[in-house]
Amino acid sequence: MNWLLLFFPIAIGVEVLAPERHLLVFITSSLAILPLAGWMGRATEQLAERLGEGIGGLLNATFGNAAELIIALAALRAGLHDVVKASIAGSIIGNILLVLGAAMLAGGLRHHEQHFNPAGARSQATMLILAAIALILPAAFQAAENATAQGLGRLSVSISIVLLVIYLLYLAFTLITHSALFAGSHVPEEGTAHAPIGRAAFLLAAATVGIAWMSEIMVGAIEPTAHDLGLSNVFVGVFVVAILGNAAEHATAINAALKDRMDLSLSIAIGSSVQVALFVAPVLVLASFVLGPTPMDLAFPAGLVLAVLLSVLITGQVAGDGRSDWLKGAQLLAVYLVLALTFYFLPSTPPH
Repeated sequence: MNWLLLFFPIAIGVEVLAPERHLLVFITSSLAILPLAGWMGRATEQLAERLGEGIGGLLNATFGNAAELIIALAALRAGLHDVVKASIAGSIIGNILLVLGAAMLAGGLRHHEQHFNPAGARSQATMLILAAIALILPAAFQAAENATAQGLGRLSVSISIVLLVIYLLYLAFTLITHSALFAGSHVPEEGTAHAPIGRAAFLLAAATVGIAWMSEIMVGAIEPTAHDLGLSNVFVGVFVVAILGNAAEHATAINAALKDRMDLSLSIAIGSSVQVALFVAPVLVLASFVLGPTPMDLAFPAGLVLAVLLSVLITGQVAGDGRSDWLKGAQLLAVYLVLALTFYFLPSTPPH
């Protein structure tokens, strides 16, 4: 798929010379992301071979979320808080339903049944429940009778600090004190040549920069195109942008599942959602005091909060027993499809 890299300069050229051709900009930038996602997947696998599934998954989640963080920071500077919140919720939902579901389905079709460490999966699912609670309470506070914007802002900052601290503790748990729960059972074949760590890390960083660049171009084009088609802002942010933003995680998680490395797939899919909820979202709230015209809070719309909560609940149910098959993947994808259909039929709003 490396020949698709030809679309990288083409996308830049179209963006500069004909920015009003939204559909063409979207198609070319999307095609340019595909080979870069493949690069990221190979680099992650190479690092996982040397450093373990847990660290490999964390690196992929971190670099995969870099593009979303860059896009969200740009939206913050423009004061587009609704777009930022929709992209955060969409990333959480997309990773645990679409990415994990596709990985389980693809892996289950090739392998009769796959196994992973249930204790590690349950600890990650618990972190997702914590994240859901952190989104529910600000929304409930906002709905209270005597709630004020100043009080909501203080609550959001306080919760953001708590989430950042618990995320650091989660990293210490997964990488230091209980790393065996996330190491995986994959044993490299004898005689396999390992790529140098420095080379794999450079490839991962280069792919991330390219994906971030193309993602920013793509997101700028997809919203006016989607509005022309009559899609709602929420649907665009939660599903269209999130699917394309998760291209790197998609490619790597599915490829790992096909190779019967479900521990790595779970570390990428669930770990990415945990990182978005407990690190990216709090960082954006704190950064909005510096970058944005007005600070952003953690009070998400009720529909997004409910969608995140339902996604977290079914993911915890599916991942709790340490085994996966194609039916579990289909179940996660079915929930994602139902949510997508629900948001799709929401009334569309005209672009600003």
